[in-house]
Amino acid sequence: MPARRPDPFIDHLLDLMGPLAARIGPITTRRMFGGHALYYDGLVFALVLGGRCYLKVDDKTRARFEAEGGEPFRYSRAGREIAMHHYLSPPPACLESAEAMTAWARLSVESALRLANQAR
Repeated sequence: MPARRPDPFIDHLLDLMGPLAARIGPITTRRMFGGHALYYDGLVFALVLGGRCYLKVDDKTRARFEAEGGEPFRYSRAGREIAMHHYLSPPPACLESAEAMTAWARLSVESALRLANQAR
């Protein structure tokens, strides 16, 4: 089986999130759902599929993402479309600016940490 080629979009996202990783620690990726998941400290905080990024939200951050036009991560299963409302798209400016992405990805990491602590 041939080796998988690097995904330029994932590389771009990791570059944009570089300032955040420098502050909080490594951000890693793994293939998931035919796309990728981005992790901080073992927690998924972003999903990437079809050239789109979706950041994890919770009750504290959801309204902020929705106010910026955040759309939920959607996928099809058995002919039905399913929306995962814990993952919303960030503002488009995040894909062009490390400063913008850092701010929104930080909100996402904080959401992932809060949700993980609630589950304990």
